[in-house]
Amino acid sequence: MSDAVDEILGQWARERPDMDVWPMGIIGRIKRLSRIVDRELKDFFAGHGLEQWEFDVLATLRRSGPPYTLTAGALNRAAMVTSGAITNRIDRLAAKGLVERVPDEQDRRSVRVRLTERGRALVDEIVGLHVANEARLLSSLSPERRTELAGLLRDLLDSLGDTSIR
Repeated sequence: MSDAVDEILGQWARERPDMDVWPMGIIGRIKRLSRIVDRELKDFFAGHGLEQWEFDVLATLRRSGPPYTLTAGALNRAAMVTSGAITNRIDRLAAKGLVERVPDEQDRRSVRVRLTERGRALVDEIVGLHVANEARLLSSLSPERRTELAGLLRDLLDSLGDTSIR
């Protein structure tokens, strides 16, 4: 089976037979896949009145466990955005009543972000549907191929230094 990336590789082989362009095959497919997955997830979350980043913040708080609070810094590291961006995101989620800022009980100078009951109900309602949607996106792969792909991607991420969410 041939795809658009194979066509690009063939064009390079024709134009530059002296150059081995194998990395373009992998990176090109990762980039194309990323665009498709981003579009699918954007559409899914829009159908639930959310942006993807909103779900990511809510899900990060939810999976942190009771009392579903994190510092803005911890959310920032999990989201891999600038501190200004995470402040903006927290403000927008707070305006929707999905999170709230609360004083840190151990350090009164610090503020934590807490998932509200409304935010928790929303993430709990959507997370199962989200997992089912992701399973749909991967349904063409057998369980063995999914395990293999997950391992390969983990190895690649590890080799590039992406080893932790914190």
